[in-house]
Amino acid sequence: MNPEEYILNVMREEGIEYVTTLPCEKIKNLLNLLSSHFNEIKLTREECGLGICSGIYLAGGKAAMVIQSTGIGNSMNAITSLCKTYRIAIPILASWRGVYEESIPAQIPLGRALPKILDATGIPYETIEEKKEIKKIKNVIEGAYKENTPYLALISPKVWKGSTLKTKIEYPAREIEISLKYERSFKDPEMTRYEAISYISEYLDGKPVISNIGIPSKELYAIKDQPTNFYMLGSLGLASSIGLGVSIHLKREVIVLDGDGSILMNPNALIDIANYPSNLTIFLLDNGAHGSTGGQITSSYDKIDLELIARAFGIKDTWKVSRREEMDEVLKVLSELEGKRCPKLVHIVLKPGNRDVLNVPMKPLEIKERFMEALKN
Repeated sequence: MNPEEYILNVMREEGIEYVTTLPCEKIKNLLNLLSSHFNEIKLTREECGLGICSGIYLAGGKAAMVIQSTGIGNSMNAITSLCKTYRIAIPILASWRGVYEESIPAQIPLGRALPKILDATGIPYETIEEKKEIKKIKNVIEGAYKENTPYLALISPKVWKGSTLKTKIEYPAREIEISLKYERSFKDPEMTRYEAISYISEYLDGKPVISNIGIPSKELYAIKDQPTNFYMLGSLGLASSIGLGVSIHLKREVIVLDGDGSILMNPNALIDIANYPSNLTIFLLDNGAHGSTGGQITSSYDKIDLELIARAFGIKDTWKVSRREEMDEVLKVLSELEGKRCPKLVHIVLKPGNRDVLNVPMKPLEIKERFMEALKN
C-alpha cells in the first residue's frame, strides 16, 4: 500500500471528518487524495486552520491539518496560546522540509530546528523519516484526541519515495462575475463597545458566542455570561476563524464578537468565511482603536472600511450601523435570516473607550468544558 493511501485509511479509522490544508509540492498526491474523501477547507494561512479546527473540536467534530512544516513556524503562537492553553485536540500532519535532500535554502533553518522548538514548547510530535515509520501517524491522531493536545507528525519527503500513486487535478472552466455598488457614510457614532454589546445581548441569548480577546470578553462576561460563551484569552485574530469552525459543524447560528484590531491582523479569516457556507454572524465591533492595549488608533478609524473588505472577499450579507435605531433594523433582518446558511457581517462603528470591568474569572479549561457541554445540550 502506498503511504498516501495508508494515511487516508488511518484518518478514516480515527473518525476524522474535516481536513484543513495548505499545499506543499512533496505531498501533492496526498492532498489530492484527501480532498476527495473528506470535507476539505483550503486555507490561506495556517493560523486560520488552527482556529477553524479548534472550532470544529469545540462543536464536537474531528479535524486534522495537513500543511508544510514552515506553517508551524508561522503559527506557533496560536498552537500554544489557543490549542495548548485550552487543551484542544488537533493532529497536524506536516511535510517536513529542510532535512532531506532540500534544494531550497530558506527551508533549512526552521526545518532543522523544529524538533527543538517543539521540545521547548512542550508540544508532542513524531518524526517519520522512513516509509516503514508511517504507522506513527496513528499514534499522532490517537494521541491528539486522547491527550487533548495539538500533536504533530513531521513527515520527511523520503517517505513518499517509491510511491506509485499518481493523482491529477481537474480544472473546471474559470469564470467569475463581479458586481459591486457600495456607498456608505457615518458620522459621530453614538455607542461604545460596552453599550453595543448590551444592546445586542438579547439577540445572543442561548446562541454559541465566540468573543474576541481582552476587554471585549470581559465586557461580554459582565453583560451576559452564559454557558454558550467562549471567551478567548489569546490568539488575536482568530475569533472569526474559531466561529467558522463551530458553525461548519453545527446547524444552528453561531455568533462572533470580533474587533477591528483582530480583523486587521487577520483579514484572511474573511476569505475562509466567504468560501465555506456556514450559519455564522459576525458582529464586528469597530471602535477604531486597540482597546485592550491602551487605545492606540487603528487603520479603520478613518482610512480602511472593514465592511467593504468583507464585501470584496465575497461576504454578501453585510450591514453598517453606528446608531441604535440602525441596529434595530439589522437585528430584525438577522432574525428573519436566522436559518439561512450563509455568512453575515454587521459592521458596528463605535466610539473608543472601555468599561471598567473585572477579568473573566474562569480558567481556560473551565471556559472550554462549559462551552462544549452547553453545545451538547
